[in-house]
Parts: sequence; C-alpha cells; structure tokens
Amino acid sequence: MKISTNIPEAGFYYHNKHTSDSVNNYAYELMGVGIHTEDDCTPEDANMVVYRPLYKSEVFNNEKFFWLRPLEMWTEKITKDGKTFPRFSKISDPEIISKLESIKKEMYGD
Repeated sequence: MKISTNIPEAGFYYHNKHTSDSVNNYAYELMGVGIHTEDDCTPEDANMVVYRPLYKSEVFNNEKFFWLRPLEMWTEKITKDGKTFPRFSKISDPEIISKLESIKKEMYGD
C-alpha cells in the first residue's frame, strides 16, 4: 500500500470555484487524510481526504456525513482560463478563519 508524503494540513480551504460572494462560498474544513485498509483498492483511492462543506449543498445536504476525495485530486494543480493554480487553497487569514469557525459551529455544533 502506498502512503503519500504529500499530506495537507487540517484546516479551512477554498475550492478554486470560490467567489467573493460570501466567506463560505466553496469553503471546506479538511479534517485529515484517511488510508484505505484493503490491499485491493485502486492506487488513486489508497489515500483519501476527509472533509466537509461550510455551506449548504443542494446535492449533499446531510451534515452527518463527511466527504471523501482522492488525496491526489485535492492536492493537484488545475488549469483554467490559461492559468494554473491549486484546486484547493488553504485559508490563512485570521479574520476569515474566525468567520468560518462560527459557520462551522452553527452548521455542525462543534
């Protein structure tokens, strides 16, 4: 089983689709990275990011579930409109983090 060395820090991230419409638009809390326990999983599914949205999603609207995404997809760079940038960017602004903490508590109670 391949264990990645490219592990992102837990915390808040914006997806590249984020706009300035609201602080939690395409904002996520990355909880950590999980490792698949079975040997017969595909290589791209061996390491999965565990995260949850900080906005109400019409598609995934059950706050009791965490979301999973292949680690390689989370950490990859994408190209859009001729520019290359990370698919997810860690949020480091203390004011935004404070606002997202409040939203997280309202949504999930923790």
